Amino acid sequence: MTRKTLKPLIKAAMTALAIVAAPLAAQAETLADALVSAYRNSNLLEQNRATLRAADEDVAGAVAALRPVLQWAADYKYSRLDANPNADHRTASLTLAASMTLFDFGRNRLAIDMQKETVLATREALRAVEQDVLLSAVSAYTAVKSSAERVAINENSVRVIAEELKAAQDRFEVGEVTKTDVSQAEASLAAARASLAAARGEYQVAREAYKAAVGHYPGALAGLPKAPALPKSLDAARATAQRNHPNVKQLQHNVTLSELGIRAAAAERLPQVTGSVGLSQQEGGYTTRTAGIEMSQTLYSGGALSAAHRRAIANRDGTRAALSQAGLSVAEGTAQAWAQIDVYRAQIRAYSEQIQAAQIAYDGVKEEATLGARTTLDVLDAEQNLLDARASRINAEADLQVAYYQLLSAMGLLTVEDLKLGIPTYDPAAYYNAVRNAPSTSVQGESLDRVLRAIGKP
Repeated sequence: MTRKTLKPLIKAAMTALAIVAAPLAAQAETLADALVSAYRNSNLLEQNRATLRAADEDVAGAVAALRPVLQWAADYKYSRLDANPNADHRTASLTLAASMTLFDFGRNRLAIDMQKETVLATREALRAVEQDVLLSAVSAYTAVKSSAERVAINENSVRVIAEELKAAQDRFEVGEVTKTDVSQAEASLAAARASLAAARGEYQVAREAYKAAVGHYPGALAGLPKAPALPKSLDAARATAQRNHPNVKQLQHNVTLSELGIRAAAAERLPQVTGSVGLSQQEGGYTTRTAGIEMSQTLYSGGALSAAHRRAIANRDGTRAALSQAGLSVAEGTAQAWAQIDVYRAQIRAYSEQIQAAQIAYDGVKEEATLGARTTLDVLDAEQNLLDARASRINAEADLQVAYYQLLSAMGLLTVEDLKLGIPTYDPAAYYNAVRNAPSTSVQGESLDRVLRAIGKP
C-alpha cells in the first residue's frame, strides 16, 4: 500500500475517532460543573443560610419591641368556708390588656440597629463559607485529576519495567548479563508495583474527598481550564483583598456593632416610660376599665450597669484590634498566594525541561544497554528519573491551579457571582426583606411565604 493510498484511510480514521470522542468530551465534567454542584449540595452553606435567617428574625424581634403587646387572661375562683359549708363563693373574670413602651431614650432603636449590623456581619460570614466550599471543590477536582495521572504514569512504569525484566531475563539466558541484572530489574518492578498501589490508594482517597466537596463521585473529568483573570500586580491584589475580603467586612460590621453596644449600655441608665390600658369583665356584668403611664429608672444596681458599659468599651477595643489583625492576615495570605503562583510556574518550566532531558537520557541509555555499554540498573535509574520528573510536574500543575483560586479567595472574589458560573444564587436579602417588619398574619406574610417556597422550605 502506497503513501498516497494511506492518506484517505488515515483521514477517515481520524474523522471517526473525532466523532466517537466528541460525545465523551461533551459528557466530561468540567471544573465549573464541579463548582456548581458543590454550591448546590453543600450542607455547610445550608447551615449558615439558616443561621443568617435566624439573624434576620432577630431584627424582626427588635422591631416588635416597639409595638404594643396585647394579652388576654381568664380567671375563675372557687372558695368555701369551713364554718359555713353552704356559703360557696365563685368568681370569674375576663381581662384584655395592652402595654407599650412609649419612650426609652433610644434603647429599642439601638437594638434594631445592632441587629441589622449583626445581619450584615452574618452575610459576610456566609460569603466566607461560600468561598471555602468552592475552594474545597477546586482542590478536590485537581486532586482527582492529578492522582489519576499519577496512576497512569505508574501503570506505564510497571509495564516498561516488566519489559525491561523480560529483556534482562532473555539476555541472562544467552549469557549477556548476570543474575544481578535480573535481580535489579525484579526489585525495580516490585518497587514500581508498590508505587502503583500507593497511587491507586491516593486516587481512591481523592475520589472520597471529591464526593464530600462536590456531592457525588467523579466520572470523566475535563482538562483543567485556563487560569482565571488575575490582578496585574501584588499591590492591586492586596488593595482588592483589603476592600472585599469577607473576614474584613464582617469585622467592620462587628466594630460598628460594638460601638452601638456602648451607646446601648449607656442608655440602660436612662428612664423608661411605659403605657398600659386594660378592660376587665367580671361575673355579674361588672366592667372595669384601666389606663396608666409608668416611668421607671434604675438608680442603683450594685455597679452592674457601670460594668456593662465598661465591658462594651472593652469589646469595642478588642473588635478594632481583630479588624486590624484581619487586615494583616488578608494581606499576608494574598502575598503568599501570589508568591506560590510564581513558584509553581517556575517549577513547571523546570520540570518540563527536566522531563525533556530525562526522556533523551532514558532513550540513550536504553539504546546503549542494547549494545552492552550500559547495565540494566542504568536503564532502570534513567526510567525512574523520568517517572519522578513527570510526577513532579503533575503535582506542580495541580498546585498551580489551586493557587489561582487561593488568590481569588484571599481577595474575596471566589464566589459563584464573581466566577460567573451562570446559575441562580441564594439571595441573602430576600428573607430579610420579608421579615424585617415582623409580619404576624398570613396577609402580611405573603412575601415571606414566597421566599420560603423559593428556598425549598415548607
